[in-house]
Amino acid sequence: MSIMGWTIEELKKWNDKIEQIAGGFGLDYFPQEFEICDHHDMIGFQTYTGMPSRYSHWSYGKMFEKQQTLYKLKLSGLAYEMVINTNPCLAYLMVDNPLSVQILTIAHVYGHNDFFKNNRLFQHTRPELVLEMFKRHADRVNDYIENPAIGAEKVERILDACHALRYNISRTNVPELSEKEQKKKFYESLHHEPDEWSHLAPDKKMEEALFQRDPYNDVLLFIRDNNPFLEEWEKDLISIVHAETRYFLPQMETKIMNEGWASFWHYNILKKLELESDLHIDFLRSHNQVICPHPGGLNPYHIGFRIFEELSKTGKEGTINSQIFEVRKIDRDASFLQRFLTKDLAKELNLFEYQHSEKDIKVSQTVQSDFEQVKATLIKGVGVNGIPLIKVKGFDSNSRKLELLHLYDGRELELKHMEHTLKHVYSLWNSGVSLQTKTDEKDMLYEYNGKRIKAKPLD
Repeated sequence: MSIMGWTIEELKKWNDKIEQIAGGFGLDYFPQEFEICDHHDMIGFQTYTGMPSRYSHWSYGKMFEKQQTLYKLKLSGLAYEMVINTNPCLAYLMVDNPLSVQILTIAHVYGHNDFFKNNRLFQHTRPELVLEMFKRHADRVNDYIENPAIGAEKVERILDACHALRYNISRTNVPELSEKEQKKKFYESLHHEPDEWSHLAPDKKMEEALFQRDPYNDVLLFIRDNNPFLEEWEKDLISIVHAETRYFLPQMETKIMNEGWASFWHYNILKKLELESDLHIDFLRSHNQVICPHPGGLNPYHIGFRIFEELSKTGKEGTINSQIFEVRKIDRDASFLQRFLTKDLAKELNLFEYQHSEKDIKVSQTVQSDFEQVKATLIKGVGVNGIPLIKVKGFDSNSRKLELLHLYDGRELELKHMEHTLKHVYSLWNSGVSLQTKTDEKDMLYEYNGKRIKAKPLD
């Protein structure tokens, strides 16, 4: 018997019962594995996003120390569980949690497992190879660090730059075409479309048409494939960061759906478990802590749970509407909120937005006064929508200046962050870089040549 009142054998029995109920509901999941860990291990897993092995970088150590300090000072708690998108699906259970929390956590994990396996955004992640991929990445980075000709300082410089740019990659599940593939596709299209660029020389024709039609939207891959001064180990580091970022993007894009789906199913599995009264009350207490609103903020568990709960009610009385499985399959947070966040539900969730006017007076928009605006603001902040979208506009073949374009959506860039990012781009590109954006509603061009940032308005 453990100090928390449960044994491994009891957890196995509860897991078997929960798995049977989950299958009866129609959940379709990978084989499930659990590991028991203490708070120190859980902090480590949170720091490394659940991976047993990941490459070394100072930012992970910084995050670990921060989380551990907050936990020791009782300023922050730890997650009940952590589950990662692998096949078999791997989840961690905290040894200090009581039996009621372990039961909730196991049921919650099966919801995540089903979501990982079936949501379309995760179909490219190859979960059966994930643990091996992260381990190989860690081994390669360690080899570069230990190589006397390279060393930790050079590796850190490249990783710092890659981390600054890692979300400026393709945000779709369609693999980004290399520049060579884009050129081939472009020339092939000339045989089927009017040649509007015939007055240009062949090379210039391709370059201008290529970027005017479709700016290249994967900055990391463009730099890797077009900077002839990068060494192979540097290109490999870029590839490693790129691959791991693409693996995590679906989780960023489905945070509300994923947590809402798992919460919805752990709650419905509870109804079938026939728990004893004391366990039942403890279970409900933990459930309410998971899905409760966060004053002054948004709880993805709360929003996702309530939307799925409403969608499930449209079936026959006493049954769960099977259409929610299709929603789980095809949507991401942005489309999920757009399609299913109703005005009545937004009122119940007490959603609103506010900002400061020029006179420093709070200006608020409530659901009652402008529901569509409040919903649009919420959608603009979910997933990668809150991260500026930067594309490669082109580059000068003579000066090798890399031209970047910010797809302005009404939100200006943070100038300090933009300046630091330009320096990281310069570090990877090994030449001048410019970025076109808007500041105070004016078209601006920011340039960096290795010495200082220059800003000038565009006509």
